[in-house]
Amino acid sequence: MLVDPGQLRLLALIEEFGSLTAAAEALRLTPAAVTQQVARAERQWQVPLVVRGPRGARLTEAGALLAVHGRIVDETTEKAAADMAALLGHLSLRLRVGAFQAAALHLVPPALVALRHRHPDADVSVVDLVSGQGPEAIGASRLDLAVVASWSDSFVFPPQVAAHPLLRDPLVLVLPADHPLAAGPSPAAALRLEQLRNEAWVTIVAGHAAREQFDRAAKEAGFTPKVRFETESFDVAQALVGAGSGVALVSRLALTHVPGTTHRELARPRLHRRLHALTQTDTTLTPLVEVYLGLLRDVAQERAAAWRQADQEPPE
Repeated sequence: MLVDPGQLRLLALIEEFGSLTAAAEALRLTPAAVTQQVARAERQWQVPLVVRGPRGARLTEAGALLAVHGRIVDETTEKAAADMAALLGHLSLRLRVGAFQAAALHLVPPALVALRHRHPDADVSVVDLVSGQGPEAIGASRLDLAVVASWSDSFVFPPQVAAHPLLRDPLVLVLPADHPLAAGPSPAAALRLEQLRNEAWVTIVAGHAAREQFDRAAKEAGFTPKVRFETESFDVAQALVGAGSGVALVSRLALTHVPGTTHRELARPRLHRRLHALTQTDTTLTPLVEVYLGLLRDVAQERAAAWRQADQEPPE
């Protein structure tokens, strides 16, 4: 038999109030509608459930038994409502962010400061993230937003993940400060990759998308780079350049201006990576995601504007 929870709740209310009219008011129904429901329930259970009298109504033994379960239904639905309210309240304040190192240093913090001003009660957490882990972390709901870098303009994200463009991050050449090309006739002039064909290079480790991009560009420029050091970190690459170990291609966002180094724009090919913020396609339950995404976009636009201004300023 398919049991109607509404019937159980009705019987519990009749027992509580001792009246069909009072039960009808609690359910916001008419007394006639409640009478019909009682009749339907008695037909279904094939036993009398309610005894009507001049002073109200009382339950039969069978009706009282079902009313016990009706009270459980009421308690369960009330708990469900409370649990859902608590969940929605928590989710409305929750923001779990993941970001790769350069973004975690230069993009995430300013946006967090702005978020704290708007929502001081926000429950925010930030974790370090390898870009390749971002789509899976978002798809599995372990993070609400992930800032990732992609080295291909045709990168495809999973269908349940929304990718929001943030920034085109150009690669720049990092040279020892005393390198002949660091001064040259015009220190502000961009350099071509083939001008460094005979240099020793500090590169990202083989197999990484950044290294694959560099190797393709060097091949198109007509040379095979002499790789002296490999690293997984742009920070380490710049430190090695500062130590005189070679030259390197580094993301502009990751520039640390290590003492003993300088950087020059790359003329052609103009290599870059693209930064995206990843979220789930539906962020209805986590409204801070959209707020923080807007703040991240503002920070990224300010960074891009600062780069453009620096490129236009004449050298000192």
